[in-house]
Amino acid sequence: MESAVKGINIVVMNGSVRPGNYTAKASALVLDELKKHADVRVRVIDPLAWELPLPGSARHAAATEALQAEVRDATGVVLATPEYHGSFSSVMKLLIENLGFPSVLAGKPVALLGVAAGAIGAIKSLEQLRSVCSHIGAMVLPLPISVANVQKVFDSEGRCLDPVVEKQVRRVGINLMDYIRQNVCPAVTLERLLRTGE
Repeated sequence: MESAVKGINIVVMNGSVRPGNYTAKASALVLDELKKHADVRVRVIDPLAWELPLPGSARHAAATEALQAEVRDATGVVLATPEYHGSFSSVMKLLIENLGFPSVLAGKPVALLGVAAGAIGAIKSLEQLRSVCSHIGAMVLPLPISVANVQKVFDSEGRCLDPVVEKQVRRVGINLMDYIRQNVCPAVTLERLLRTGE
């Protein structure tokens, strides 16, 4: 928590490894919104680059430790997932499993973003992801954002074609920053004041 006084660290975790995936295109808007804050450092986790082990496997344990360190040092986390077969992706589940138990997500504010090709969006996947994150002790923020018909919303270059949707997706970053500034930073500052008198 002390790092939040010096600066705010946000980790954005994408739950897709498909080339040109829409999850990364949507989370790029959140990333852009977060980068508007001079005191914010953002780290994007691309699971394809991490060689994370399957649960129970000792292979690539260093990747698990590095991922846990990134999230442990985070002030807040954004989880972005596609909806596959009515649920969040197996890639997102693998990321969560590699955060350990007790999870390093415990006590962290977490904002959710989901994308889906269907007309109702990623409602089911976001409900299930909220449940899993709550179970492991994360503070899941209200107002998760679901992008429906995602293949029509983003072009091949990653540009959002719908200004209303773009505004909604950017709210993921805005809501997370609002929560951190109103709840996390004051608590850290108060703790430092009580400990050091400064």
